[in-house]
Amino acid sequence: MKKLLIIGASILQLPAIQKAKDMGFYVGVVDYNPNAVGVPLADSFFCVSTIDVEGVVKVAEAFRPDGIMTLATDMPMRSIAAACEKLGLPGISRETAVKSTDKGEMIKAFEKNGVEHPWYYLLSSPEELDRVADKITYPCISKPTDNAGSRGVMLIQSGQQLRDAVLYSSQNGRSGSVIVEEYMRGQEVSVEMMITDGQPHVLQVTDKLTTGAPHFVEMGHHQPSMLSPSDLDKIRDLACRAVKAVGIENGPAHVEIMLTENGPKMVELGARMGGDCITTHLVPLSTGIDMIEATIRIACGEKPDLEPKWKKGSAIRFLDAPCGVITAIEGADQAETIEGVREICFTKQIGDTVSEIGSSTDRAGFVIAQADTAKEAVAVCDSAMERITLSVQESC
Repeated sequence: MKKLLIIGASILQLPAIQKAKDMGFYVGVVDYNPNAVGVPLADSFFCVSTIDVEGVVKVAEAFRPDGIMTLATDMPMRSIAAACEKLGLPGISRETAVKSTDKGEMIKAFEKNGVEHPWYYLLSSPEELDRVADKITYPCISKPTDNAGSRGVMLIQSGQQLRDAVLYSSQNGRSGSVIVEEYMRGQEVSVEMMITDGQPHVLQVTDKLTTGAPHFVEMGHHQPSMLSPSDLDKIRDLACRAVKAVGIENGPAHVEIMLTENGPKMVELGARMGGDCITTHLVPLSTGIDMIEATIRIACGEKPDLEPKWKKGSAIRFLDAPCGVITAIEGADQAETIEGVREICFTKQIGDTVSEIGSSTDRAGFVIAQADTAKEAVAVCDSAMERITLSVQESC
């Protein structure tokens, strides 16, 4: 029986654990939390942090898997790269792992390879701000170089806001380093990709809906993109050049791009499947391509099936609620009866506190739908959300 090592056992990894079991793999999971939801589903559990590179390498040497992977999380990619290198398994290099998880190294790779990107300044700490403050134009964005999920992202409208914004971004990162960059206006999309033997394959382009300023938390996605064929051609070309710039040779990629009035420019990318159910749910619903299975097969040195089975629309919309303690959740049963609704999930439960949305962890839940077109799938989500009520004892 082949063995697969999955780095992480949180709810994000459940689709991979379940798929690997369905494919007949003996599954090992690595997580610092012995109570993580994926642990009971796995065959073996290793209590090691997913970002402990040396620890994960030791686990891999003991477990001897046929492949190593994770879903939708960035920082474990460094552990995976090191473990794959040690065992001679397919995967990204250590250098590529850094370029795809550190926004500073990433944008420098884009610049070196002629990949369109925003202007930027890198600060190893807030104390370096005086070095570049006079060069910065507004509005702009600050964000930590080593975090995800919109954590630490801040829109800066003027010089008076600059120092506080940089400090906020620094405090929401691991190393304290910050990137200050151009605030790009336009339509943001993500490009869902698989790369095999250095050849990028674009599977789908996803339109995004965010909260806007100041934190730009994603509140919805739909596929396929409704942009024009001409714009989509430019976006696909940019995405392919971006993954080559950071050196992704095999595996998935989630590439975020802003279509500006001057054409598409890179936001950032990950050498992994996209989160927010984009690649685990929306891509299969809109194309019939199973990205989880494809990622597992590539990790094990096998050829994936990347042929679309159909052309449909899919969408996800995230639930918002006033700040406070949730006292009741109603209407889900009625929402589930709507034709096209494929899943309803609540990430906050009765008794949980809902905060103002500053990152993806503050969202209360989501609705996923499938229809003949993306527009129709969005309409199904909206209809379902109208039937769902989250009552709260307001506190803000």
